[in-house]
Amino acid sequence: MSEKPLRVLIVDDEHLARQRVEDLLAREENVEIVGTGRDGNEAVQEIRRLRPDLVFLDVQMPGRTGLEVVEEVGVDEMPATIFTTAFDRFALKAFDLAAVDYLVKPFDDERFAQALRRARKSVELEEVGRMTKQLISLLQERERDPAPSERPQYLERVSVETRGQVRVIPVAKIDYITASGPYAELHVGERTFAIRERMQALEEKLDPGVFFRIHRSAIVRLDRIETLRHAAGGDYAVRLKDGTELSVSRTRREELAAKLGVT
Repeated sequence: MSEKPLRVLIVDDEHLARQRVEDLLAREENVEIVGTGRDGNEAVQEIRRLRPDLVFLDVQMPGRTGLEVVEEVGVDEMPATIFTTAFDRFALKAFDLAAVDYLVKPFDDERFAQALRRARKSVELEEVGRMTKQLISLLQERERDPAPSERPQYLERVSVETRGQVRVIPVAKIDYITASGPYAELHVGERTFAIRERMQALEEKLDPGVFFRIHRSAIVRLDRIETLRHAAGGDYAVRLKDGTELSVSRTRREELAAKLGVT
């Protein structure tokens, strides 16, 4: 008689992040992906409907955060949980002691496999409830009282799929970001990378002291701006150091001027 497969649910608001987990799980034996979700509300709904053995759960999502999902479902009703995030400030050495685990994006194949092994073991030993409580306690403690050197931390890397491979783009190298339908385009020097991400979600993850949303369809790294000038029709625009010109929303002009020290 074959071993019962591990039933897995994947919840992340980033398409590429969900795909990354799916691809890694496809290499594993005795794993069944029973569903995916794109936000915290879908996470609650699918956990209750599917009752998976394991959920990969993003910490920062629209609707509800990963912690709020656990609070809504109830710690005792949660499946084994592997939290994922792009924010290093949530990564605790103490997580290495827990059966349920924590992955900081972008994670490598070995770290993923290690987390999956721990999750399998917690399911087999029926220790999910105790380990989940331990992990939630650690997360909540860190959120209430993060170390001074970690206040605050923002997105440091972005995973981008190009030609069937996942490329990691350091946020420090991004000059500006523009919206293109359901995608956001990251402009890095002369190259452009598209990711399926909303501008609002990106804006919330970026350091506001470094990046500023000048328009509903554009986010700019402040130190790349060379001039703020009047454009045709009484509008405003910025010229970047590479010569790129981008429109500035009238509602954002004054705040941008203040950030640039322009009176």
